[in-house]
Amino acid sequence: MILIADGGSTKTHWCLVDKNSDLQEFKSEGYNPYFVNADYIQESLLKALPPTINPVLVEKIHFYGAGVHGKEKVMILQKAFQDIFINAEIFIEHDLLASCRALLGNQPGFAAILGTGTNTCLYNGSEIVHQVDSAAYILGDEGSGCYIGKKLLVNYLRGTLPPAVRENFERTYTYRHDDILNKIYTQPLANRFCASFSEFAFNNIDDKHIYNIVESSINDFFTQLVSLYPEYTSYKFNAVGSVAFYFSNILEGSAQKYNMKIGKIIQSPIYDLIDFHKRHMAQ
Repeated sequence: MILIADGGSTKTHWCLVDKNSDLQEFKSEGYNPYFVNADYIQESLLKALPPTINPVLVEKIHFYGAGVHGKEKVMILQKAFQDIFINAEIFIEHDLLASCRALLGNQPGFAAILGTGTNTCLYNGSEIVHQVDSAAYILGDEGSGCYIGKKLLVNYLRGTLPPAVRENFERTYTYRHDDILNKIYTQPLANRFCASFSEFAFNNIDDKHIYNIVESSINDFFTQLVSLYPEYTSYKFNAVGSVAFYFSNILEGSAQKYNMKIGKIIQSPIYDLIDFHKRHMAQ
């Protein structure tokens, strides 16, 4: 049996695949090793683990997660999982590789994450071979939910939202000027806070002002990140993430401006990851 996980900073989607290809799913907290240690992960995961799953019988774990940068961070996850799944061979990989495998399988191409944050790369069918740094949410992450949310919040704070949109914003949220600045500059996880407002953008996308915010954000993504890849127009544009999925029409329009054809767009990689690993189990 193999256990596959698509992990973020807030939640992790797990799926156990047995020898008959039957699936058993469950969810836990997110385990970004920048924010939690091995003891915390163990305690949390044991609470989330369904009683129908015997950890002793798990043979392999493929964990794809946010914050998997460097040996030290990998070892936090490795230790936590090994103490629970004592017989398992454990593979810890970056969430960008999960996107590549879900979007492209074993075929080379271009892959992107467009969710809370942004990430992009070229993939050769087995590994990432070139990556332009997104520079994270303070410096970059163009096109992400956080980037869209920041643009929307700046418009609100400066009073440039159309009156009807502003009224809708204030009906939807209890946050006002000082609350927003406090959440961003004195509270943790400002990127998540900003990204949460991309839902408001989606729900109000018929307003021209909101549409322009989203369109300009995605255009910035192509200008500042995608177009930096050598011969980028020779690749199809493939992406995973909520922004890519929910704003797919705008994304397709921007891709056309940059002479890229749209390939595969999915909201979550987990089921395509399962298919990827099932194919490899059968080989």
